Amino acid sequence: MEKFQESMYQLIVETSTKLPKDVRRAIAKAKLRENAGTRAAMALTTIAENIQMADENVSPICQDTGMPTFKIKVPVGVNQLKMKEAIHRAIAQATKDGKLRPNSVDSLTGENSGNNLGDGVPVIKFEQWEKDYIDVRLILKGGGCENKNIQYSLPCELEGLGRAGRDLDGIRKCILHAVYQAQGQGCSAGFIGVGIGGDRSSGYELAKEQLFRSVDDVNPNEELRKLEDYIMENANKLGIGTMGFGGETTLLGCKIGVMHRLPASFFVSVAYNCWAFRRLGVKVSPETGEIQEWLYQEGENVDFAKELEKAAQSVPAEGREIVLEAPLTEEQVRQLKVGDVVRINGMMYTGRDAIHKHLMDHDAPIDLNGQIIYHCGPVMLKDENGNWHVKAAGPTTSIREEPYQGEIMKKFGIRAVIGKGGMGAKTLAALKEHGGVYLNAIGGAAQYYADCIKSVEGVDFLEFGIPEAMWHLRVENFTAVVTMDSHGNSLHEDVEKSSLEKLAQLKEPVFK
Repeated sequence: MEKFQESMYQLIVETSTKLPKDVRRAIAKAKLRENAGTRAAMALTTIAENIQMADENVSPICQDTGMPTFKIKVPVGVNQLKMKEAIHRAIAQATKDGKLRPNSVDSLTGENSGNNLGDGVPVIKFEQWEKDYIDVRLILKGGGCENKNIQYSLPCELEGLGRAGRDLDGIRKCILHAVYQAQGQGCSAGFIGVGIGGDRSSGYELAKEQLFRSVDDVNPNEELRKLEDYIMENANKLGIGTMGFGGETTLLGCKIGVMHRLPASFFVSVAYNCWAFRRLGVKVSPETGEIQEWLYQEGENVDFAKELEKAAQSVPAEGREIVLEAPLTEEQVRQLKVGDVVRINGMMYTGRDAIHKHLMDHDAPIDLNGQIIYHCGPVMLKDENGNWHVKAAGPTTSIREEPYQGEIMKKFGIRAVIGKGGMGAKTLAALKEHGGVYLNAIGGAAQYYADCIKSVEGVDFLEFGIPEAMWHLRVENFTAVVTMDSHGNSLHEDVEKSSLEKLAQLKEPVFK
Protein backbone atom coordinates (compact mmCIF):
# COMPACT_ATOMS: atom_id res chain seq x y z
CA MET A 1 0.00 0.00 0.00
CA GLU A 2 2.94 2.34 0.50
CA LYS A 3 3.85 1.99 -3.18
CA PHE A 4 0.18 2.33 -4.17
CA GLN A 5 0.01 5.57 -2.16
CA GLU A 6 3.06 6.86 -4.02
CA SER A 7 1.42 5.94 -7.34
CA MET A 8 -1.74 7.82 -6.36
CA TYR A 9 0.33 10.86 -5.39
CA GLN A 10 1.97 10.79 -8.83
CA LEU A 11 -1.45 10.54 -10.49
CA ILE A 12 -2.80 13.51 -8.48
CA VAL A 13 0.20 15.73 -9.24
CA GLU A 14 0.23 14.84 -12.94
CA THR A 15 -3.53 15.43 -13.27
CA SER A 16 -3.35 18.82 -11.55
CA THR A 17 -0.34 20.12 -13.44
CA LYS A 18 -0.34 18.60 -16.93
CA LEU A 19 -3.20 18.39 -19.43
CA PRO A 20 -3.60 15.08 -21.28
CA LYS A 21 -2.63 14.85 -24.94
CA ASP A 22 -6.18 14.70 -26.33
CA VAL A 23 -7.17 17.88 -24.52
CA ARG A 24 -4.02 19.69 -25.64
CA ARG A 25 -4.76 18.78 -29.27
CA ALA A 26 -8.32 20.11 -28.96
CA ILE A 27 -7.07 23.44 -27.60
CA ALA A 28 -4.41 23.71 -30.31
CA LYS A 29 -7.08 23.16 -33.00
CA ALA A 30 -9.24 25.87 -31.44
CA LYS A 31 -6.29 28.23 -31.48
CA LEU A 32 -5.77 27.63 -35.21
CA ARG A 33 -9.47 28.25 -35.96
CA GLU A 34 -9.61 31.60 -34.18
CA ASN A 35 -9.31 34.83 -36.10
CA ALA A 36 -6.13 36.79 -35.40
CA GLY A 37 -6.41 40.06 -33.51
CA THR A 38 -9.54 39.13 -31.54
CA ARG A 39 -10.12 38.93 -27.79
CA ALA A 40 -10.66 35.17 -28.18
CA ALA A 41 -7.30 34.78 -29.95
CA MET A 42 -5.56 36.68 -27.13
CA ALA A 43 -7.31 34.50 -24.54
CA LEU A 44 -6.26 31.27 -26.29
CA THR A 45 -2.66 32.47 -26.48
CA THR A 46 -2.78 33.14 -22.72
CA ILE A 47 -4.23 29.66 -22.16
CA ALA A 48 -1.43 28.09 -24.22
CA GLU A 49 1.16 30.04 -22.24
CA ASN A 50 -0.45 28.94 -18.98
CA ILE A 51 -0.36 25.26 -20.02
CA GLN A 52 3.33 25.58 -20.83
CA MET A 53 4.11 27.32 -17.52
CA ALA A 54 2.25 24.62 -15.57
CA ASP A 55 4.34 21.99 -17.36
CA GLU A 56 7.58 23.74 -16.49
CA ASN A 57 6.69 24.67 -12.90
CA VAL A 58 4.90 21.39 -12.08
CA SER A 59 2.22 23.61 -10.53
CA PRO A 60 -1.58 23.60 -10.79
CA ILE A 61 -2.95 24.55 -14.21
CA CYS A 62 -5.90 26.23 -12.47
CA GLN A 63 -6.02 27.41 -8.86
CA ASP A 64 -9.37 25.66 -8.38
CA THR A 65 -8.10 22.09 -8.28
CA GLY A 66 -11.68 20.93 -7.97
CA MET A 67 -13.36 17.95 -6.38
CA PRO A 68 -11.00 14.95 -6.71
CA THR A 69 -13.15 12.18 -8.19
CA PHE A 70 -11.63 8.70 -8.57
CA LYS A 71 -13.15 5.96 -10.71
CA ILE A 72 -11.42 2.67 -9.85
CA LYS A 73 -11.79 -0.86 -11.26
CA VAL A 74 -10.20 -3.62 -9.18
CA PRO A 75 -9.73 -7.38 -9.47
CA VAL A 76 -11.71 -9.55 -7.08
CA GLY A 77 -10.00 -9.80 -3.70
CA VAL A 78 -8.25 -6.41 -3.66
CA ASN A 79 -8.65 -4.57 -0.33
CA GLN A 80 -10.65 -1.47 -1.22
CA LEU A 81 -10.59 -0.13 2.35
CA LYS A 82 -6.79 -0.02 2.37
CA MET A 83 -6.76 1.57 -1.08
CA LYS A 84 -9.11 4.30 0.15
CA GLU A 85 -6.83 5.03 3.12
CA ALA A 86 -3.81 5.28 0.80
CA ILE A 87 -5.67 7.68 -1.52
CA HIS A 88 -6.62 9.88 1.45
CA ARG A 89 -2.97 10.08 2.53
CA ALA A 90 -1.89 10.92 -1.03
CA ILE A 91 -4.55 13.68 -1.27
CA ALA A 92 -3.39 15.22 2.03
CA GLN A 93 0.26 15.13 0.91
CA ALA A 94 -0.52 16.70 -2.48
CA THR A 95 -2.42 19.48 -0.69
CA LYS A 96 0.46 20.09 1.71
CA ASP A 97 2.86 20.29 -1.27
CA GLY A 98 0.73 22.90 -3.08
CA LYS A 99 -0.38 20.59 -5.90
CA LEU A 100 -4.00 20.82 -4.74
CA ARG A 101 -5.79 23.79 -3.17
CA PRO A 102 -7.53 23.02 0.15
CA ASN A 103 -11.09 22.76 -1.17
CA SER A 104 -12.99 20.70 1.41
CA VAL A 105 -15.41 22.94 3.32
CA ASP A 106 -17.88 21.90 6.04
CA SER A 107 -21.29 22.75 4.59
CA LEU A 108 -22.73 23.77 7.98
CA THR A 109 -19.85 25.58 9.70
CA GLY A 110 -17.98 26.86 6.62
CA GLU A 111 -14.72 25.56 8.09
CA ASN A 112 -12.07 24.41 5.61
CA SER A 113 -10.42 21.12 6.62
CA GLY A 114 -7.15 22.33 5.09
CA ASN A 115 -6.20 18.94 3.63
CA ASN A 116 -8.95 18.20 1.04
CA LEU A 117 -10.42 15.50 3.28
CA GLY A 118 -13.89 15.47 4.79
CA ASP A 119 -17.28 13.81 4.65
CA GLY A 120 -17.62 12.56 1.07
CA VAL A 121 -14.31 14.11 -0.02
CA PRO A 122 -12.55 12.91 -2.10
CA VAL A 123 -15.12 11.03 -4.19
CA ILE A 124 -13.98 7.42 -4.74
CA LYS A 125 -16.07 4.97 -6.78
CA PHE A 126 -15.00 1.32 -6.87
CA GLU A 127 -16.08 -1.34 -9.36
CA GLN A 128 -14.89 -4.95 -9.51
CA TRP A 129 -13.86 -6.56 -12.78
CA GLU A 130 -12.20 -9.77 -13.97
CA LYS A 131 -8.99 -8.24 -15.33
CA ASP A 132 -5.72 -8.72 -13.43
CA TYR A 133 -4.77 -5.05 -12.94
CA ILE A 134 -6.19 -1.98 -11.16
CA ASP A 135 -7.53 0.81 -13.40
CA VAL A 136 -7.56 4.20 -11.63
CA ARG A 137 -8.94 7.31 -13.31
CA LEU A 138 -9.05 10.75 -11.74
CA ILE A 139 -10.86 13.93 -12.73
CA LEU A 140 -10.33 17.32 -11.06
CA LYS A 141 -13.45 19.31 -11.97
CA GLY A 142 -13.49 22.86 -10.61
CA GLY A 143 -16.40 24.64 -8.97
CA GLY A 144 -16.84 27.23 -11.73
CA CYS A 145 -17.66 24.66 -14.40
CA GLU A 146 -19.46 22.39 -11.89
CA ASN A 147 -21.88 25.25 -11.25
CA LYS A 148 -22.82 25.25 -14.95
CA ASN A 149 -23.96 21.61 -14.86
CA ILE A 150 -27.65 21.46 -15.68
CA GLN A 151 -30.44 18.88 -15.77
CA TYR A 152 -33.61 18.97 -17.88
CA SER A 153 -36.86 17.07 -17.34
CA LEU A 154 -38.61 16.43 -20.64
CA PRO A 155 -40.92 17.71 -21.94
CA CYS A 156 -39.96 21.32 -21.20
CA GLU A 157 -39.88 24.81 -22.71
CA LEU A 158 -36.42 26.20 -23.51
CA GLU A 159 -35.50 29.83 -24.11
CA GLY A 160 -34.87 30.41 -27.81
CA LEU A 161 -35.69 26.81 -28.76
CA GLY A 162 -39.30 26.32 -27.71
CA ARG A 163 -40.68 22.94 -26.67
CA ALA A 164 -38.30 20.03 -26.15
CA GLY A 165 -40.14 16.72 -26.31
CA ARG A 166 -39.26 13.19 -25.24
CA ASP A 167 -37.31 12.32 -28.37
CA LEU A 168 -33.88 12.73 -29.94
CA ASP A 169 -34.72 16.23 -31.13
CA GLY A 170 -35.76 17.26 -27.62
CA ILE A 171 -32.45 15.92 -26.34
CA ARG A 172 -30.66 17.92 -29.05
CA LYS A 173 -32.34 21.13 -27.87
CA CYS A 174 -31.42 20.48 -24.23
CA ILE A 175 -27.74 20.02 -25.07
CA LEU A 176 -27.63 23.20 -27.18
CA HIS A 177 -29.34 25.12 -24.39
CA ALA A 178 -26.84 23.75 -21.86
CA VAL A 179 -23.96 25.20 -23.92
CA TYR A 180 -25.79 28.52 -24.32
CA GLN A 181 -26.57 28.95 -20.62
CA ALA A 182 -22.95 28.35 -19.59
CA GLN A 183 -21.74 31.37 -21.62
CA GLY A 184 -18.23 32.33 -20.42
CA GLN A 185 -18.90 31.47 -16.78
CA GLY A 186 -17.76 27.89 -17.21
CA CYS A 187 -14.40 28.98 -18.69
CA SER A 188 -15.30 28.25 -22.29
CA ALA A 189 -14.28 26.85 -24.62
CA GLY A 190 -15.36 23.72 -22.76
CA PHE A 191 -16.23 20.03 -22.89
CA ILE A 192 -19.58 18.44 -22.04
CA GLY A 193 -20.65 15.01 -20.93
CA VAL A 194 -24.32 14.19 -21.43
CA GLY A 195 -26.39 11.52 -19.70
CA ILE A 196 -29.75 10.57 -21.22
CA GLY A 197 -32.19 8.76 -18.92
CA GLY A 198 -31.73 7.36 -15.43
CA ASP A 199 -33.04 9.19 -12.38
CA ARG A 200 -31.94 12.55 -10.95
CA SER A 201 -28.70 11.20 -9.47
CA SER A 202 -27.79 8.40 -11.89
CA GLY A 203 -28.32 10.75 -14.85
CA TYR A 204 -25.67 13.12 -13.50
CA GLU A 205 -23.40 10.16 -12.75
CA LEU A 206 -23.71 9.03 -16.37
CA ALA A 207 -23.02 12.56 -17.63
CA LYS A 208 -19.83 12.91 -15.60
CA GLU A 209 -18.77 9.40 -16.63
CA GLN A 210 -18.74 10.58 -20.26
CA LEU A 211 -15.95 13.01 -19.33
CA PHE A 212 -13.68 10.01 -18.76
CA ARG A 213 -13.92 9.17 -22.47
CA SER A 214 -11.15 10.24 -24.85
CA VAL A 215 -11.85 13.42 -26.81
CA ASP A 216 -11.01 11.52 -30.02
CA ASP A 217 -13.12 8.40 -29.52
CA VAL A 218 -16.16 7.51 -31.63
CA ASN A 219 -19.49 6.67 -30.01
CA PRO A 220 -20.44 3.04 -30.84
CA ASN A 221 -24.13 4.06 -30.87
CA GLU A 222 -24.75 5.45 -34.36
CA GLU A 223 -27.58 7.76 -33.29
CA LEU A 224 -25.49 9.22 -30.48
CA ARG A 225 -22.47 9.57 -32.77
CA LYS A 226 -24.53 11.68 -35.17
CA LEU A 227 -25.85 13.74 -32.27
CA GLU A 228 -22.33 14.34 -30.92
CA ASP A 229 -21.18 15.48 -34.37
CA TYR A 230 -24.19 17.76 -34.76
CA ILE A 231 -23.62 19.40 -31.36
CA MET A 232 -19.93 19.99 -32.05
CA GLU A 233 -20.73 21.67 -35.36
CA ASN A 234 -23.65 23.79 -34.24
CA ALA A 235 -22.61 24.76 -30.71
CA ASN A 236 -19.63 26.47 -32.30
CA LYS A 237 -21.99 28.60 -34.40
CA LEU A 238 -23.37 30.31 -31.27
CA GLY A 239 -20.49 32.79 -31.16
CA ILE A 240 -19.96 32.59 -27.39
CA GLY A 241 -16.28 31.83 -27.83
CA THR A 242 -13.35 31.57 -25.43
CA MET A 243 -14.17 33.13 -22.02
CA GLY A 244 -17.47 34.32 -23.52
CA PHE A 245 -15.57 37.01 -25.47
CA GLY A 246 -17.19 35.92 -28.76
CA GLY A 247 -15.34 33.81 -31.32
CA GLU A 248 -15.22 30.67 -33.41
CA THR A 249 -14.87 28.00 -30.71
CA THR A 250 -17.34 27.53 -27.86
CA LEU A 251 -17.17 23.74 -27.45
CA LEU A 252 -14.09 21.50 -27.58
CA GLY A 253 -15.75 18.13 -27.02
CA CYS A 254 -19.15 16.47 -26.60
CA LYS A 255 -19.70 12.91 -25.32
CA ILE A 256 -23.15 11.38 -24.85
CA GLY A 257 -24.29 8.25 -23.01
CA VAL A 258 -27.72 6.69 -22.52
CA MET A 259 -29.40 4.47 -19.93
CA HIS A 260 -32.91 3.20 -19.21
CA ARG A 261 -35.38 5.31 -17.25
CA LEU A 262 -38.72 5.17 -15.49
CA PRO A 263 -41.83 5.71 -17.65
CA ALA A 264 -42.71 8.91 -15.75
CA SER A 265 -39.25 10.48 -15.94
CA PHE A 266 -37.10 11.61 -18.83
CA PHE A 267 -33.96 13.45 -17.71
CA VAL A 268 -31.19 14.94 -19.82
CA SER A 269 -28.22 15.71 -17.58
CA VAL A 270 -25.23 17.77 -18.72
CA ALA A 271 -21.86 17.90 -16.97
CA TYR A 272 -19.91 20.95 -18.16
CA ASN A 273 -16.11 21.03 -17.95
CA CYS A 274 -13.84 24.03 -18.57
CA TRP A 275 -10.94 24.08 -21.04
CA ALA A 276 -8.65 23.03 -18.16
CA PHE A 277 -9.96 19.47 -18.55
CA ARG A 278 -7.87 17.67 -15.94
CA ARG A 279 -8.39 13.93 -16.07
CA LEU A 280 -5.83 11.18 -16.30
CA GLY A 281 -5.59 7.50 -15.50
CA VAL A 282 -3.13 4.73 -14.69
CA LYS A 283 -2.95 0.96 -14.74
CA VAL A 284 -1.56 -0.28 -11.42
CA SER A 285 -0.17 -3.66 -10.41
CA PRO A 286 -2.26 -5.15 -7.55
CA GLU A 287 0.82 -7.04 -6.35
CA THR A 288 3.33 -4.16 -6.16
CA GLY A 289 1.17 -1.00 -6.27
CA GLU A 290 3.38 0.39 -9.04
CA ILE A 291 2.14 2.22 -12.13
CA GLN A 292 2.35 -0.04 -15.19
CA GLU A 293 0.94 2.34 -17.78
CA TRP A 294 -0.40 5.90 -18.09
CA LEU A 295 -3.75 6.36 -19.85
CA TYR A 296 -4.95 9.14 -22.20
CA GLN A 297 -1.48 9.27 -23.74
CA GLU A 298 -2.33 8.15 -27.27
CA GLY A 299 -1.46 10.29 -30.26
CA GLU A 300 0.56 13.44 -30.81
CA ASN A 301 1.53 15.70 -27.92
CA VAL A 302 1.25 19.43 -28.60
CA ASP A 303 4.35 21.39 -27.58
CA PHE A 304 2.88 24.76 -26.64
CA ALA A 305 6.36 26.26 -26.26
CA LYS A 306 6.81 25.91 -30.02
CA GLU A 307 3.28 27.12 -30.66
CA LEU A 308 3.93 30.26 -28.63
CA GLU A 309 7.07 31.06 -30.60
CA LYS A 310 4.90 31.36 -33.71
CA ALA A 311 2.22 33.53 -32.13
CA ALA A 312 3.11 36.96 -30.79
CA GLN A 313 0.81 38.25 -28.06
CA SER A 314 -0.99 41.31 -29.36
CA VAL A 315 -3.74 43.70 -28.34
CA PRO A 316 -7.11 42.79 -29.89
CA ALA A 317 -8.20 45.06 -32.73
CA GLU A 318 -11.46 45.70 -30.82
CA GLY A 319 -9.80 47.75 -28.08
CA ARG A 320 -6.88 49.80 -26.76
CA GLU A 321 -4.07 48.89 -24.40
CA ILE A 322 -3.97 50.95 -21.20
CA VAL A 323 -1.54 50.69 -18.29
CA LEU A 324 -3.13 51.28 -14.88
CA GLU A 325 -1.32 52.06 -11.63
CA ALA A 326 -3.36 51.11 -8.57
CA PRO A 327 -4.98 52.71 -6.63
CA LEU A 328 -7.33 54.09 -9.29
CA THR A 329 -9.29 57.32 -9.54
CA GLU A 330 -12.85 57.71 -10.77
CA GLU A 331 -11.53 59.78 -13.68
CA GLN A 332 -9.25 56.93 -14.81
CA VAL A 333 -12.06 54.41 -14.60
CA ARG A 334 -14.55 56.58 -16.49
CA GLN A 335 -12.12 56.71 -19.42
CA LEU A 336 -12.13 52.91 -19.83
CA LYS A 337 -14.43 51.29 -22.37
CA VAL A 338 -15.53 47.74 -23.14
CA GLY A 339 -12.86 46.00 -25.21
CA ASP A 340 -9.89 47.85 -23.71
CA VAL A 341 -6.98 45.67 -22.58
CA VAL A 342 -5.55 46.83 -19.27
CA ARG A 343 -2.19 45.98 -17.75
CA ILE A 344 -2.21 46.63 -14.01
CA ASN A 345 0.69 47.50 -11.70
CA GLY A 346 0.41 48.01 -7.95
CA MET A 347 -1.75 46.45 -5.27
CA MET A 348 -4.87 44.32 -5.53
CA TYR A 349 -6.81 42.42 -2.88
CA THR A 350 -8.50 39.05 -3.25
CA GLY A 351 -12.11 38.66 -2.19
CA ARG A 352 -14.48 35.77 -2.72
CA ASP A 353 -17.78 34.58 -1.23
CA ALA A 354 -16.88 34.75 2.48
CA ILE A 355 -15.24 38.19 2.17
CA HIS A 356 -18.18 39.71 0.30
CA LYS A 357 -20.70 38.36 2.81
CA HIS A 358 -18.55 39.66 5.70
CA LEU A 359 -18.06 43.15 4.24
CA MET A 360 -21.79 43.70 3.89
CA ASP A 361 -22.06 44.05 7.67
CA HIS A 362 -18.52 44.90 8.80
CA ASP A 363 -15.71 47.36 8.14
CA ALA A 364 -12.84 46.39 5.87
CA PRO A 365 -9.49 45.58 7.53
CA ILE A 366 -7.77 48.09 5.20
CA ASP A 367 -8.65 51.24 3.27
CA LEU A 368 -10.17 49.99 0.00
CA ASN A 369 -10.84 53.42 -1.50
CA GLY A 370 -9.69 53.39 -5.13
CA GLN A 371 -8.52 49.79 -4.84
CA ILE A 372 -9.02 46.66 -6.95
CA ILE A 373 -10.77 43.53 -5.72
CA TYR A 374 -9.71 40.28 -7.37
CA HIS A 375 -12.19 37.39 -7.33
CA CYS A 376 -9.56 34.74 -6.69
CA GLY A 377 -8.92 31.86 -4.30
CA PRO A 378 -5.19 31.20 -4.81
CA VAL A 379 -3.03 28.18 -4.02
CA MET A 380 -0.59 29.42 -1.35
CA LEU A 381 2.42 27.86 0.35
CA LYS A 382 4.34 29.14 3.38
CA ASP A 383 8.14 28.73 3.42
CA GLU A 384 10.37 27.88 6.40
CA ASN A 385 10.69 31.60 7.21
CA GLY A 386 6.92 32.06 7.44
CA ASN A 387 6.60 33.92 4.13
CA TRP A 388 3.69 33.19 1.82
CA HIS A 389 4.20 32.37 -1.87
CA VAL A 390 1.59 32.22 -4.63
CA LYS A 391 1.55 28.88 -6.49
CA ALA A 392 -1.55 29.49 -8.64
CA ALA A 393 -3.88 32.49 -8.89
CA GLY A 394 -6.45 32.58 -11.68
CA PRO A 395 -9.89 34.24 -11.40
CA THR A 396 -13.02 32.61 -9.99
CA THR A 397 -16.55 32.99 -11.39
CA SER A 398 -17.80 36.46 -10.49
CA ILE A 399 -21.56 36.03 -10.77
CA ARG A 400 -21.69 34.47 -7.29
CA GLU A 401 -20.92 37.93 -5.87
CA GLU A 402 -23.75 39.65 -7.77
CA PRO A 403 -25.95 40.06 -4.64
CA TYR A 404 -23.14 41.98 -2.88
CA GLN A 405 -20.81 43.58 -5.42
CA GLY A 406 -22.43 46.91 -6.24
CA GLU A 407 -23.17 47.79 -2.61
CA ILE A 408 -19.66 46.87 -1.48
CA MET A 409 -18.03 48.93 -4.24
CA LYS A 410 -20.01 52.01 -3.24
CA LYS A 411 -19.59 51.41 0.51
CA PHE A 412 -15.78 51.17 0.36
CA GLY A 413 -14.96 53.21 -2.76
CA ILE A 414 -13.63 50.22 -4.74
CA ARG A 415 -12.99 51.20 -8.37
CA ALA A 416 -12.34 47.90 -10.16
CA VAL A 417 -13.30 44.27 -9.86
CA ILE A 418 -11.42 41.46 -11.59
CA GLY A 419 -12.96 38.04 -12.19
CA LYS A 420 -14.27 35.83 -14.96
CA GLY A 421 -17.59 35.32 -16.66
CA GLY A 422 -18.99 38.79 -16.02
CA MET A 423 -21.68 40.06 -13.65
CA GLY A 424 -25.32 41.04 -13.86
CA ALA A 425 -27.60 44.07 -14.15
CA LYS A 426 -27.30 45.08 -10.48
CA THR A 427 -23.51 45.37 -10.68
CA LEU A 428 -23.64 47.05 -14.10
CA ALA A 429 -25.94 49.76 -12.68
CA ALA A 430 -23.59 50.28 -9.72
CA LEU A 431 -20.57 50.61 -12.02
CA LYS A 432 -22.36 53.38 -13.91
CA GLU A 433 -23.53 55.20 -10.79
CA HIS A 434 -20.32 54.87 -8.77
CA GLY A 435 -17.69 54.99 -11.49
CA GLY A 436 -16.43 51.43 -11.49
CA VAL A 437 -15.24 48.84 -14.00
CA TYR A 438 -15.31 45.06 -14.36
CA LEU A 439 -12.18 43.43 -15.76
CA ASN A 440 -12.31 39.90 -17.15
CA ALA A 441 -9.16 37.88 -16.55
CA ILE A 442 -8.58 34.59 -18.40
CA GLY A 443 -10.22 31.77 -16.46
CA GLY A 444 -7.98 28.86 -15.58
CA ALA A 445 -4.75 30.76 -16.34
CA ALA A 446 -3.48 30.27 -12.81
CA GLN A 447 0.23 30.07 -13.66
CA TYR A 448 0.11 33.02 -16.02
CA TYR A 449 -1.36 35.26 -13.31
CA ALA A 450 0.77 33.83 -10.49
CA ASP A 451 3.77 34.99 -12.51
CA CYS A 452 2.34 38.55 -12.47
CA ILE A 453 2.22 38.55 -8.65
CA LYS A 454 5.58 39.78 -7.40
CA SER A 455 4.96 39.69 -3.64
CA VAL A 456 2.43 38.87 -0.93
CA GLU A 457 2.21 41.98 1.28
CA GLY A 458 -0.22 40.61 3.85
CA VAL A 459 -3.35 38.60 4.52
CA ASP A 460 -6.60 39.10 6.45
CA PHE A 461 -9.37 36.67 7.37
CA LEU A 462 -7.15 33.60 7.17
CA GLU A 463 -9.68 32.00 9.51
CA PHE A 464 -11.98 31.73 6.47
CA GLY A 465 -9.48 29.32 4.86
CA ILE A 466 -6.77 29.95 2.26
CA PRO A 467 -9.11 30.27 -0.77
CA GLU A 468 -11.49 32.66 1.03
CA ALA A 469 -8.92 34.87 2.80
CA MET A 470 -8.14 38.43 1.68
CA TRP A 471 -4.63 38.33 0.22
CA HIS A 472 -2.75 41.59 -0.37
CA LEU A 473 -0.90 41.13 -3.66
CA ARG A 474 1.57 43.39 -5.47
CA VAL A 475 1.35 42.81 -9.21
CA GLU A 476 3.13 43.81 -12.40
CA ASN A 477 1.69 43.68 -15.92
CA PHE A 478 -1.49 41.91 -14.79
CA THR A 479 -3.53 41.67 -18.00
CA ALA A 480 -7.33 41.70 -18.27
CA VAL A 481 -10.07 42.90 -20.63
CA VAL A 482 -12.68 45.54 -19.81
CA THR A 483 -15.98 43.74 -20.32
CA MET A 484 -18.29 46.00 -18.22
CA ASP A 485 -17.64 49.74 -18.10
CA SER A 486 -18.98 52.78 -16.23
CA HIS A 487 -21.09 53.82 -19.23
CA GLY A 488 -23.58 50.95 -18.95
CA ASN A 489 -21.94 48.71 -21.56
CA SER A 490 -21.49 44.96 -21.02
CA LEU A 491 -19.78 42.60 -23.45
CA HIS A 492 -21.36 39.66 -21.57
CA GLU A 493 -24.85 41.08 -22.15
CA ASP A 494 -24.09 41.61 -25.84
CA VAL A 495 -22.69 38.10 -26.38
CA GLU A 496 -25.58 36.49 -24.50
CA LYS A 497 -28.10 38.39 -26.64
CA SER A 498 -26.40 37.55 -29.95
CA SER A 499 -25.90 33.89 -29.01
CA LEU A 500 -29.60 33.61 -28.09
CA GLU A 501 -30.50 34.88 -31.56
CA LYS A 502 -28.21 32.25 -33.11
CA LEU A 503 -29.64 29.57 -30.81
CA ALA A 504 -33.15 30.40 -32.04
CA GLN A 505 -31.99 29.66 -35.61
CA LEU A 506 -31.50 26.03 -34.52
CA LYS A 507 -35.11 25.65 -33.36
CA GLU A 508 -36.40 23.59 -36.26
CA PRO A 509 -36.40 19.76 -35.92
CA VAL A 510 -33.29 17.91 -37.12
CA PHE A 511 -33.73 14.33 -35.89
CA LYS A 512 -37.01 12.54 -36.56
